[in-house]
Amino acid sequence: MKPIKKKDRIRTAVFPVAGLGTRFLPATKASPKEMLPVVDKPLIQYAVEEALEAGVETLVFVTSRNKRAIEDHFDRVHELESELRLREKQSLLNKIINIVPEHATTVYLRQPAALGLGHAVLCAASILGNSPFYVILADDLIQYPNPQSGNVLEQLHAVYEAHAASVVALERVPVDHVSRYGIVKPEPVSPRLFRIESFVEKPEIAEAPSDLAVIGRYLLTPEILNCLRETEQGRGGEIQLTDALSRLLTLEPVYGCAFEGIRYDCGDKLGYLQACVEYALRHPDLSADFADYLMSRVRRLQETQRKSGSGA
Repeated sequence: MKPIKKKDRIRTAVFPVAGLGTRFLPATKASPKEMLPVVDKPLIQYAVEEALEAGVETLVFVTSRNKRAIEDHFDRVHELESELRLREKQSLLNKIINIVPEHATTVYLRQPAALGLGHAVLCAASILGNSPFYVILADDLIQYPNPQSGNVLEQLHAVYEAHAASVVALERVPVDHVSRYGIVKPEPVSPRLFRIESFVEKPEIAEAPSDLAVIGRYLLTPEILNCLRETEQGRGGEIQLTDALSRLLTLEPVYGCAFEGIRYDCGDKLGYLQACVEYALRHPDLSADFADYLMSRVRRLQETQRKSGSGA
């Protein structure tokens, strides 16, 4: 994939991080779910790195109470930096000193009430102005085995360049999982690109128009903000982003991109554990030792099952 030219970059990304993270209680009682570590970095840092890689310069975090740890994580800690310098631990210092590079700006806004993803995006309207922007959900951690394809934001940007329209990331999900997602009715343009005819939020299996689910990466034109302002509270009393996207469809085209990459649903305990394993197996300092441990653990499990099956 060709790199995004500086003049064409989308410069702002919104990170809705106000959710309660109830599926990970009690771990998330006082600590944000976005700060859950995958090996040695929290989920939110992976999301920020993806945005910076795509050329984003303004990082907008829509937060709530008990989310101060996110702001602290992206701040400088001069006492820690000084201590690492004194101990000549340069490699550790390098990992914390430029988490957010100097050319990037962080903005923190409060979502005053738990009114859903659409409302969280609307909270950032004063920052977004009249330019397209990304929305990134840190729960969806995405691995890119093929660097040539670019990350998901870069893949969405390629569609935006070609069609000058909003683009959402899509993934095919098992049929029995469609009720967990926003599902699209797609009109194929190419094997990985679809013009979207409609959105259905968490449909019953019989009502799902496809198995293509919207996952946590969006490239949105500024018209979505007007659509959000006109969107009433829906399921659960929330302002659903998918409802606003349905309104946007009446005004301009919206596309879906079935991205290249492997997604781990880190809002789910099993998906989070899978991500920890896969990222550990790719970690330069841990991969070999961790792979040896996993192999020995599997052998012990197989031996236990063999003995259990033989009645020993």
